Amino acid sequence: MDRTLSRKVPQVVALFWIIKLLTTAMGESTSDYLVNRFDPYAVVMLGFVAFVAALILQLSVRRYIPWVYWLTVLMVAVFGTMAADVTHIVLKVPYFISTLVFALALVIIFYAWNKVEGTLSIHSITTPRRELFYWATVLATFALGTAAGDLAAYSAKLGFLTAGIIFTAIFAIPAFGYWVFKWNSVFCFWFAYVLTRPIGASFADLTGKAKSTGALGWGDGPVIVVLGLIMIILVGYLTATHTDVDQTKSAS
Repeated sequence: MDRTLSRKVPQVVALFWIIKLLTTAMGESTSDYLVNRFDPYAVVMLGFVAFVAALILQLSVRRYIPWVYWLTVLMVAVFGTMAADVTHIVLKVPYFISTLVFALALVIIFYAWNKVEGTLSIHSITTPRRELFYWATVLATFALGTAAGDLAAYSAKLGFLTAGIIFTAIFAIPAFGYWVFKWNSVFCFWFAYVLTRPIGASFADLTGKAKSTGALGWGDGPVIVVLGLIMIILVGYLTATHTDVDQTKSAS
């Protein structure tokens, strides 16, 4: 039987969603910046190594540590973006197909997680096995969100701004359903979680990509710097205030 740990994930407060959106945007910009300036194959391999290193660090700690957790999420964002982009650019898989494949992968992970553990709640991440299911889910959501965002922006020709607005409107649905109609909280959380990826990526592309693509043309580099500084400030705030730490003992 898995040993019991302290909760390894943060409380879902407002800053959780803000930082999550920042990681998705930064993951998109960082991936694009590196792949377009260096050997894509080497970059993807390095991205995988960085992702594995961050995940090992996260798995090795015994409790939730903000900078460790959010570094891991960021590395998942970078590598998840690369994985989805390689699927399309290198393997020539259409965005529609890759979106379906990643969605199926997410469903399979959810099924296996619920079958083995009996819950998909992030409030139950108190054993190594549950934590592995959690991070497999997070990786799948990033790959799915990347493919879905590109499907909307490129294949459906909606453009970055329109796609971002549409995904933001859809993002509001689970929040509305939870507060007004008392929808299942676990369903609402993962519904919203998947959508943070295409929202962040759409607005990162809107600011960073060239004006010829309908974007603002600020460049991926400056976008990465700005997002990184904001993330450092917010994670530092959480570290100092512990506002996202569950003060009650979680069930194993």
